[in-house]
Amino acid sequence: MELDTDTLVAVATENHFTGAVRVETGEECLFEAAFGMADRAHGIPNTPQTRFGMASGSKTFTALAVLSLVADGVMALDDPVRRWLGEDLPQLDDAVTLRQLLSHTSGVGEYLDDDAEGDVYLLPGSMHTYTSPEDFVALLDLPMLAAPGSRFEYNNGGFVLLGLAAQRASGTRYQDLVRERVLRPAGLEHTDFLRSDELPGSAALGYLYPDSLRTNVFHLPIEGSGDGGAYTTVGDARRFWLALAAGAIVPIELVEQMTTPGSPHDPDWPYGLGLWLPTPGGVWAMVGADAGVEMKSEHVPALDLTWTVIANETEKAWPLMRHLRLWREALVTA
Repeated sequence: MELDTDTLVAVATENHFTGAVRVETGEECLFEAAFGMADRAHGIPNTPQTRFGMASGSKTFTALAVLSLVADGVMALDDPVRRWLGEDLPQLDDAVTLRQLLSHTSGVGEYLDDDAEGDVYLLPGSMHTYTSPEDFVALLDLPMLAAPGSRFEYNNGGFVLLGLAAQRASGTRYQDLVRERVLRPAGLEHTDFLRSDELPGSAALGYLYPDSLRTNVFHLPIEGSGDGGAYTTVGDARRFWLALAAGAIVPIELVEQMTTPGSPHDPDWPYGLGLWLPTPGGVWAMVGADAGVEMKSEHVPALDLTWTVIANETEKAWPLMRHLRLWREALVTA
């Protein structure tokens, strides 16, 4: 089934999409384009090389940082996270394991309201005070929502906990740990944790509203942490998937665990360890949405197919994502 690029452009234009999209299989780029402005005040357009916020898409990087420490024997998937918490977070069940946190089955309390409107201020205090997983500890001391391992429930706090545990176990600052163990082995030269108060000219600002200059700078931590917030390009997303599939980041046996649906899991949206596994099977995905940011990147190893959509405005990417998802589903089931 050929990709109808004219329809892609029409969907992007009709829905006022602002961001970038890339579709690639093998050595062939089927479609690559950018729409809208990276910086509206200065009239700087988005390009396929623009660096966009990933929101929760970079949870996968946290998972890989942890798994790289597992590969080195520093951590083990069935270790209780309490091992690295000491007396912090006294309300957290001592039985919660790294595997349960990675698969969203830990039952830990949630510090963010994922159902809130995109322009709501979700975090207390000043955004410049959030630069490390350590800065979230007070927010994460919450009652358990369920018994560990009893149910699947998507949880941001669990991935902050993973970043905290990895930072303490390795003795390396979380962001540097991801750079050393994920971004560098994958060859992601345009992906990083960028501070929102010193974004380079290659990065897009995240906008809250159409035809507005108001950005997300006061809505998100100044620097990404364990539950998301890195920046990437649509080209680097493809490089990431190829590196992951090749075992360049963690050994293949751990990639296989990442890409196997956990138990329990949502039957409509299976999840492995740090990766969504959309149905029909054989698909890997990173997904993120936050104030001024939306992204989804899917990879189908059997077809060597990757598509990535990243937007720099709240609720602008879903029509384009839906179109590409339906096209991918038709290919997988053909």
